[in-house]
Amino acid sequence: MNSFISRIGGKKLLSKEIIRRFPDPYPERYIEVFGGAGWVMFALERISKLEVFNDIDGQLINLFRCVKYHCGELQREIKWVLTSREMFLDIRELQSYRGLTDIQRAAIYFTLIKESYGSDARSFGCTNRNMIDAMEYLSKVQDRLKRTVIENKDFESLIKTYDRPEALFYLDPPYHGTEKHYNNPFSEKDHVRLNSALRNIKGNFILSYNDDDFVRSLYRDFKIKAVSRQNNLAMRNKNASHKFQELLIQNY
Repeated sequence: MNSFISRIGGKKLLSKEIIRRFPDPYPERYIEVFGGAGWVMFALERISKLEVFNDIDGQLINLFRCVKYHCGELQREIKWVLTSREMFLDIRELQSYRGLTDIQRAAIYFTLIKESYGSDARSFGCTNRNMIDAMEYLSKVQDRLKRTVIENKDFESLIKTYDRPEALFYLDPPYHGTEKHYNNPFSEKDHVRLNSALRNIKGNFILSYNDDDFVRSLYRDFKIKAVSRQNNLAMRNKNASHKFQELLIQNY
């Protein structure tokens, strides 16, 4: 199935390539460390005994938890949100209001993602969205998440918590040099900290990154495979390349 949202750096176009690299035997534990839109998780046809979805973005995790535990209430809240540029700007300002319930915050955030340009939740997009279909799809997402553990932890803490020999970690961190486009800070030290955390794990990992000299040097001791995907920016910028090269890094 597809994810119910889009996010910067989403792996919709690479999900099958990533899943094809899963180890055999199939992992008993599957952990998405930088969950984002969860394109790889939602594309899985087989679910591990333990499945964990994590992200440091509290707004995103609140949305996932509301879909899992309060889907009907969330759908009713979304139903009354009108879609227009004026309403978009109004609810964008409203999302920081302290008096909102978790369900209200989730409804606002979901609407902002769906109605924004590039799903950035900041600028209004001119594309007409079918919010009724998007809202109804949440019921399928709720059913998919019923066995999924949803976490809101720093990546290092999460890895320590769930690391076992039978675990597979999939990691899609902010790409090196593009950190400013993400809502949560991620520094050069965090890239190094992630590398250190992965060097000592008992389980397996698949890591997706941009093809960058810094990244290649940092992970030179691991298996690195360059893969190409369609560059979505090429449709918006005629000077952009139609292909974008990324790295898939593994410890097995």
